[in-house]
Amino acid sequence: MTFHRTSRIALLFAVAATALSACPSLALASEAQQMCTGDAMRLCGHEVPNVQRITACMVRQRANLSPGCRAVMDREAAARRRAAAAE
Repeated sequence: MTFHRTSRIALLFAVAATALSACPSLALASEAQQMCTGDAMRLCGHEVPNVQRITACMVRQRANLSPGCRAVMDREAAARRRAAAAE
């Protein structure tokens, strides 16, 4: 895999993580990128460049995610649920 493709996947995943967040946070997106880029490339690289498909793939692959990535995604899901309940 070329450096350019790796960088593109990392960027797309950061965008997807931010889009998933109910209250977008640069820190959370940065953490998601750091913790999940490897998983995104390994499990969902075939979905590049479609951000929605990468995101859906990561959700489907939850059981196969690294513990750190799973924790970040779980925190984002909890934040979305809290935001939806507050509306």
